[in-house]
Amino acid sequence: MNYNIAILGLIEIFSAITIGVFILVLTYKIVQWVGRRYYGIESFNVAYSIFMASIILSVGIMVSGIIQPLMSSFRLLDKQSESFIVALKYIGIGGVYIAIAYAAAISIGLISTFLYSKLTPIDEFKEIRENNIGVALVIGSILITLTLFTRDGVMLLIEAIVPYPELPPMTL
Repeated sequence: MNYNIAILGLIEIFSAITIGVFILVLTYKIVQWVGRRYYGIESFNVAYSIFMASIILSVGIMVSGIIQPLMSSFRLLDKQSESFIVALKYIGIGGVYIAIAYAAAISIGLISTFLYSKLTPIDEFKEIRENNIGVALVIGSILITLTLFTRDGVMLLIEAIVPYPELPPMTL
């Protein structure tokens, strides 16, 4: 049994649960605060709840994509290191990847919502404030679709920072 992999598997499970809950709660609180502060949405509003759920799902989709780059990083870590050192490196690299994916998800959400609201003749947030579920579903679908479209590009950017070893030059 490879104890380094077993320990990192446990760390991945624990960190996925704790970081996942933290990121999703943080996203929920931010979106809730923005709704109250900038759009005057105070009470229970099904349309805004649909919009918030779409944002949370988009963030989840984007952040879940870091698993493969994170596993690639782990495989490249020094196999001779102590388990504790490997675990700390893994946590540090994972934190960087999560931060990049989270920032990308929030940026994509903001940009797509802003662009869509500028390209349509209606005021989407006024409609959401008035509990127009149809508008919330359309905006939420656009958010999730754009997240799916951009996820691979963001993951490729994250892969670009994976510390792959240098290969020796080929000689003929």
